[in-house]
Amino acid sequence: MTEPNMIEPDLTRTTAVTPRTVFGLRLPLAVATVVVIAAGAALLSPPHRLQGELVRLMYVHVPAAWTAFLAYGVTLVAGLVWLRRRTAVWDRLAASSAEAGVFFTGLAIVLGSIWGRPTWGVWWTWDARLVTTALLFFVYLGYLALRRAIDDPVARARRSAVFGVVAFAMVPLVHFSVLWWRTLHQPPSLLRPAAPAIGGGMLAALLLSVLAFTVLYVLVVRTRMRITAAEDAADAAESAGDRPVAGDAVTAPRGETE
Repeated sequence: MTEPNMIEPDLTRTTAVTPRTVFGLRLPLAVATVVVIAAGAALLSPPHRLQGELVRLMYVHVPAAWTAFLAYGVTLVAGLVWLRRRTAVWDRLAASSAEAGVFFTGLAIVLGSIWGRPTWGVWWTWDARLVTTALLFFVYLGYLALRRAIDDPVARARRSAVFGVVAFAMVPLVHFSVLWWRTLHQPPSLLRPAAPAIGGGMLAALLLSVLAFTVLYVLVVRTRMRITAAEDAADAAESAGDRPVAGDAVTAPRGETE
């Protein structure tokens, strides 16, 4: 029995790749609206009684970390579905989501360092949460490097799917690191058994920021998937155009010269 292959791009359709087909119209408008509302709520929320205005970094740092976890969860699920169905769309979803996750993880690390400098007095410390988050970042950089190192699309999708499943074990490690070890980083404020340890106005602003980052993630992943699909279709069409046509090697017989 031969190994099932991924579905080839539809070469019969030659839709031009334009900003409208890549980004769409409704989703970007919805994302922009939610982002503006979330930014307004973050600016109007009350300052912290100890950190003052510095607490507004929370409205970007926490949603960035949450979105990274979401992205890696989607990569996990998409990889599992690909292992079962072997269709290219799930591999594209896994790859696009992992790219977004790496970006949001890096953003969370940078913002955490900026927040930690006036709070802890240092840009970086070997805290359990910080170290595990950095490891998470490099693990998924390895995932993306693995994808670039393999040319065969089926082998690339299969190995990446297995890698994505194993790599997701880092996500609960990062989340529970503040509970399993003594750290400088504060414990979870929202995802905890008890009630959220945050005031009503700040909680509403934080939830709106999480929603804004989530819809932004959806837009980024959808856009990346559309670009990848267009690139795959173009590569497949180019490969098909380079194939020799049957009969090209046959030449017409020459007439005898006198």
